[in-house]
Amino acid sequence: MANLTISVSDDLKKRMAQLDYVNWSSVIRSLIEKKLEDFALVERLAKKSRLGEKDLDAIMKRVKHDYGKEGKRLLNEVNR
Repeated sequence: MANLTISVSDDLKKRMAQLDYVNWSSVIRSLIEKKLEDFALVERLAKKSRLGEKDLDAIMKRVKHDYGKEGKRLLNEVNR
């Protein structure tokens, strides 16, 4: 298994240390896996979509969803 090093603020490190029973490596690994699944789904949807950037902007205004900016970035990548 490969190793990955991340940087966190001193405050975050202190807060993590207070929960010494938590396997932070496992937590981060699970979060990365979930995020990769989310990105893969967005990419699959973007590739099948006939929506353009204006359509996505209109949807983003209505939905105000956190993934809106990421969806726009992925749509731009797919359309290159």
